[in-house]
Amino acid sequence: MRLTPGDLVRDHTVYSCVMGSRAFGLATGASDTDRRGVFLAPTPLFWGFAKPPTHVEGPADEQFSWELERFCELALRANPNILECLHSPLVEHIDATGRELLALRGAFLSREVHRTFTRYALGQRKKLAADVRQYGAPRWKHAMHLLRLMASCRDLLRTGELVIDVGDAREPLLAVKRGEVAWPEIERRMSRVADEAEEAAARTPLPPEPDTARVRDFLFRVRRESALRPGRPAAAP
Repeated sequence: MRLTPGDLVRDHTVYSCVMGSRAFGLATGASDTDRRGVFLAPTPLFWGFAKPPTHVEGPADEQFSWELERFCELALRANPNILECLHSPLVEHIDATGRELLALRGAFLSREVHRTFTRYALGQRKKLAADVRQYGAPRWKHAMHLLRLMASCRDLLRTGELVIDVGDAREPLLAVKRGEVAWPEIERRMSRVADEAEEAAARTPLPPEPDTARVRDFLFRVRRESALRPGRPAAAP
């Protein structure tokens, strides 16, 4: 039997969750349901010349999944989207390996988040400013999500914990999405949150680096267990 990318997602997912506005507590009646997941490609698939994919889009609409190794690699680099995926409050599927992955959430967090979140935020802010210059207004939904991300980073640096649900900030953020907050005010808010994140980074409880050894040991063990599991699949085409 040969496994297609769709088979890997359907049959080998260890963790899947809902992301986007629904996970952030910002959903409205028109919100999509964005699904993200992690699959563990059976170890024998790596033994042939053709390796399994590092990620798969689909098979459902608004669905995207990463192979476990790639997911861990990005998480160790403090990729904002990956870290937030690990902290979704809306888990749809999880098995024993997925539960171990979630138990490792703290191992991925480090002071590196200040650099990666800030770099991403700066890039998005430049795009919003370009829209204002060209069209007279930003993409309001993107402005809302950027403010949310920046506040999430600030709070992570302050507490050492990543919480992606916006809680009491829901209505002020939705006002931004509806275009009820002027762009100069949004810029002021972004600058203030960025300054607060900078201050928090100076005394954050986060460690200087992620616990790479702990993650490596986890990945090695699950690969080995997969190799020894009965009913190993044939190599991918």
